[in-house]
Amino acid sequence: MLKVDIASFTYSEKAILKQIAFSLQPGEHLSVLGESGCGKSTLLHLIYGLLHLDDGSIFYNHQQLLGPTQTLIPGEPFMKLVAQEFNIMSFTTVAENIGSHLSRQDQEKDNARISELLTVVDMTEYANTLVKNLSGGQKQRVALAKALANQPELLLLDEPFSNIDVFRKNKLRRKLFGYLKENNISCITATHDNEEALAFSDRILMLKNGEVETLATPENVYKNVSNVYQAGFFGEVNSLPATLLTAEKLSEELILFPHQLRVSDKKTKLQVIVIKTYFKGSHFLIESEWQGKKVFFEHFEKLQARTSVFLSKK
Repeated sequence: MLKVDIASFTYSEKAILKQIAFSLQPGEHLSVLGESGCGKSTLLHLIYGLLHLDDGSIFYNHQQLLGPTQTLIPGEPFMKLVAQEFNIMSFTTVAENIGSHLSRQDQEKDNARISELLTVVDMTEYANTLVKNLSGGQKQRVALAKALANQPELLLLDEPFSNIDVFRKNKLRRKLFGYLKENNISCITATHDNEEALAFSDRILMLKNGEVETLATPENVYKNVSNVYQAGFFGEVNSLPATLLTAEKLSEELILFPHQLRVSDKKTKLQVIVIKTYFKGSHFLIESEWQGKKVFFEHFEKLQARTSVFLSKK
């Protein structure tokens, strides 16, 4: 459905994106993961048609999207972008905002559609509230509902839950992404949130300095991290000499998450000194030190600072 091939995109003589190529099928959800400034928002703006692409091409259903230089109004009618600056009207109600994109030829049908989307974003009780009286997170939810009003084929989301509290965020993500799947709406989400990317994506596109670091399913990305940059998106990470943890005489470093290390009853090559213990609910995250290097591991109980323990690989 969507085919993106960006050889390079430069802004103010600075290369923002280079060698980005991927396709997106109907109903597929792609998460773009990367640190701030890596080009995530720029990629969405290029796809939507807010920026002109000189060196590359973007096709939708075999038709090239020509960008803002060739269209009177930037943006394609079959897609919607929810940017970090919300496109909502402050002095109208929530319901009026959502309904502003509807045809208004059948009021009963429009009202049913508005009611449906209010339920999706959990804003039913605020239907008649002026947008200017809402919190930042509530405005973000209105922007999401408004973008869905005309059932786009492709939804582009730029940090869509950044202003929403954790409890509300978890529920909203389940409802929103479930709704998109049920209605076969494709989605590209630019995010810093590793939990969101892992739980709701069909594939993850990880960017580094404007280039593709990896592109695969969430399971493959997580289970096959090959460096500290990749692993760092999923929490604390350890980079340790392989000779410490394996019988083989390997020269490379092992990239390990905290849950891949455990306290050993036997003496091992990896003896650490506990620095601090963090309670995580189901377990404790232990920050320790080995030869001046931080080592993180999980444990079932709290360990006191300056305690010495041996670690092994699970």
